[in-house]
Amino acid sequence: MDILESVKMASATLMANRLRSSLTMLGMIIGNASVIAMIAVGQGAQKYASGQFESLGPNVLFIVPGTDRARRQTFEVPKTLVLKDAEAIAAAVPSVRAVAPQIQSQLTALYRGNNTNVLVMGTSEMYPIVRNHDVAKGRFLSKQDIQRGNLVAVLGSELANRLLGSKDPVGQRIRIKNLNFEVIGLMEEKGSFLGSSQDDVIFIPISTMASRVVGSTSPYGIELTFISVSAKDEASIPAVEFQIRNLLRLRHRIIDEDDFTVRTQKQALEIIGNVSGALTVMLAAIASISLLVGGIGIMNIMLVSVTERIQEIGLRKAIGASQSDILVQFMIEAIILSAVGGMIGTFVGVGGTLLVGWLTPLETGISIPAVMLAVGVSGGIGLFFGVVPARRAAQLDPIVALRSA
Repeated sequence: MDILESVKMASATLMANRLRSSLTMLGMIIGNASVIAMIAVGQGAQKYASGQFESLGPNVLFIVPGTDRARRQTFEVPKTLVLKDAEAIAAAVPSVRAVAPQIQSQLTALYRGNNTNVLVMGTSEMYPIVRNHDVAKGRFLSKQDIQRGNLVAVLGSELANRLLGSKDPVGQRIRIKNLNFEVIGLMEEKGSFLGSSQDDVIFIPISTMASRVVGSTSPYGIELTFISVSAKDEASIPAVEFQIRNLLRLRHRIIDEDDFTVRTQKQALEIIGNVSGALTVMLAAIASISLLVGGIGIMNIMLVSVTERIQEIGLRKAIGASQSDILVQFMIEAIILSAVGGMIGTFVGVGGTLLVGWLTPLETGISIPAVMLAVGVSGGIGLFFGVVPARRAAQLDPIVALRSA
């Protein structure tokens, strides 16, 4: 018997039991769809995180007070960075393009009876350069605003819309901590960063923030929440990081462990990439269990099919069918179940991936290697789990089979 004839007979047998065949393929469908969707979502999460960090600004480094271990051990943020540290970095590190010291706090802003809780950020005139954030209307904080501690503010686009509605914010006055601030500018829309809006913020001079809004408790100068630094180019980032670390260790008279942390975009992306990659592998491994369960389901149904078709097997062997003919037919039935289930699962997985990309900000894409792997594994599983029932059918003695029937 040739292969084509065996395929026709296997297909006819499966079509005669449509419901059972469909339920048998269900495990393969779910397994393939889950593997493809999980890998696509994991890759989409990595692309999303990469885009989010790139939106922070080109070649940016962040210097935060304390170490990771110190921040884990206390609820209070360490106070080890001051404004003079930022000024020293700008003056002494040659590969730095711009430095933006930042003090931030959640405060209430009021405008004509309308109030909202918002992030108020005290910073310098270099912030738009460091963070690649342009002004849409008016102007940003100037060097004179910082030196004089002027009561001026620049609003993020989302905050301006929520607080002032459709009014032109430039020239309006808002109230923060019983102080009247004149709005001098409106920032362009920046979007969110890892779920936190970069447009729901008020920028004020860092000198005003330190002296009149949050106050200062450090004897060494104006305390900072963190410092943003922009390197001249990507190639100079390692040198900038090394020089900043040495400069701050010298300024803080550090002998042992640093009291600050320097992070680059690349380091943050590597951390997130490792985490999301591990989660993708874990989710894909869990989804792959469905493929294993589907293979076991195929083997069970094929074993039941052998039992039900003992008379057919006996008759075919009695009229000349060889063991290899019986073996091939049952193997083909198992492969058809797994391959068709795999292809349906692939379409479901691709559709689910496109749906996730449409409904969420994740940039999901179809991973061709993942599709090929899932389909190949599902076909291999059908072949593997189809061996036992096929061998059992092929080894039946025709006399015993006919007598049992």
